[in-house]
This record gives sequence, structure tokens and C-alpha cells, in this order.
Amino acid sequence: MMLSLNNLQNVIYNPMIPYVGTISEQLDPGSLIVIRGHVPSDADRFQVDLQCGSSIKPRADVAFHFNPRFKKTNCIVCNTLINEKWGWEEITYDMPFKKEKSFEIVIMVLKDKFQVQKSGISQLPSNREGDISKIVPKTVYTKSRDSTVNPTLTSTKILPTNSFSKTLPFEARLNSPMGPGRTVVVKGEVHTDAKGFNVDLVSGKSRDIALHLNPRLNIKAFVRNSFLQEAWGEEERNITCFPFSPGMYFEMIIYCDVREFKVAINGVHSLEYKHRFKELGRIDMLAIDGDIHLLEVRSW
Repeated sequence: MMLSLNNLQNVIYNPMIPYVGTISEQLDPGSLIVIRGHVPSDADRFQVDLQCGSSIKPRADVAFHFNPRFKKTNCIVCNTLINEKWGWEEITYDMPFKKEKSFEIVIMVLKDKFQVQKSGISQLPSNREGDISKIVPKTVYTKSRDSTVNPTLTSTKILPTNSFSKTLPFEARLNSPMGPGRTVVVKGEVHTDAKGFNVDLVSGKSRDIALHLNPRLNIKAFVRNSFLQEAWGEEERNITCFPFSPGMYFEMIIYCDVREFKVAINGVHSLEYKHRFKELGRIDMLAIDGDIHLLEVRSW
């Protein structure tokens, strides 16, 4: 379940490949572009380009070139094209894409780089040469051998929030108590020297912590727990992939279901946590502390 995709705008389903299209909103720091697709069995490569227009001759500048390659050596190449000249390649051999498998790519626009999140790894190379202010019109270009990769392209703009204090420790009352269907969103940037941080859902009356989310970057553990009747319970740590890294921007989505909380990081489902604090309507506070720069908090 990809929780953050429910509110994305400008969704394009099953486009013809190769595809060239305009991203209608300004690509500001914090913008997300999500690509879903399936790699065919005979694929040699595919690419996603963020271009400054759609000119072919001369070729439009490419602020960010993202190019998984399957032939010979499995690798991902990132680059920038300026004045029809490629820059230096950033290459990773940590290859999460596989033939005959579906994928989801989340591209986050930051101030000085593009950061790519993919299920199975925490961060892919980010090219710092692209100037996002030049991406007008904003364009996504995808293609693959034999036009057989059919991604779904989506984009959303993250709105700045200035109505609350971003100083940590942070504590605020939710606009309505927790319950099935309720969602809390926390957006922030991890400090480059971060050891860890915590996001807690709290019962203001009893001070019980119904959900304690504690990513520990120094040991790459995503700890979950509850603090009930003045005592911590048993920690949960099992996770397929640790989703955080120093310096990264993140969007944490906490969704309350009938039996459990579901947590997604940057559009990728990360974990479930069964309710230990059963009176969901008494969970009415959010507390955040640790080695992050807090950017935005929302709930609905």
C-alpha cells in the first residue's frame, strides 16, 4: 500500500512510450515525481529525464538523467546534459530493478540535487549539476527498448507550512483525535550527523505513547514501541530496508487502520504496528524530537 500516492496530482496512466509531457506545476524544492512501471524480460535499459523543454535540435538541457542499465553490468547511471554536452556520470551498482518485476521510483527535488528513493535501497546517486529553475516547461521523458516499459507518471507539490513552530522538541494537539482512517504527515530533513529521532502519537490525558517511531541512523534500526502505564513495552525492529540516511529529505505518512498503524516513508510502505493502546479516540497529541529539521506537519 503506497500511502503517499493517494493525494498526488496530475496523474498520467499508461502513457505511450517514448513519452514526453509537461509537468504543470513549478518544480520547487520539496516537489515529488513518482513513476510506476514494469521492466520487460528483454529490456536493455530505460531512462527518466527531467528536461528543460522538449526541443530535439538542439537537444533540450536535461537537468536530471536517471538511467538503469541491464545489459552486461547491472547499474544505474545519473547525469546532466547542458548545451548538448553530458557531465560526469554518477554510477551505482546497487541495482534494485529486475527484469519482469514492477517498480516505483520517487524523485524528490531538493535545493541543490535530485534525490531518488526506491524500495529496497535508501538512496541512489543525486546529481548536483541540474538547475531546477531552468526546467520551464517542466518535462518528464521516459523510454525503453521496444517501448515496453509503461510507467504511470505522477507529480505533487509539497506546500510550505509556516503556521507552527518548527523548533524541537515539538508537541501539538491533532486537529481531531486518532481513529480508523485518520492520517498524520511529518516532513523533515535529517541532519547530516544524525544519530536518531522520534515521532510519537500520544494520549494527552494519560501521557501514554500509543506509537513511538524511532529511526536510529547510527545502527540503522527503525524501532517501534509503546509507553503504557509508565512502562515501555517490547520493541519491534523487523524491517525489510532501513529507509533513512543522513542529509535526506523525508515524508513520513502514518495511517491509522482498525487494527494497526501503517507507516510509509517517501511513498514506500515501510511497516505495520498493531495497536497496543486500544482507545484510539484518546490519542490526540503529536510529539517530535531528535536530529532532524522539521519542515511540515499535517493531519486529516
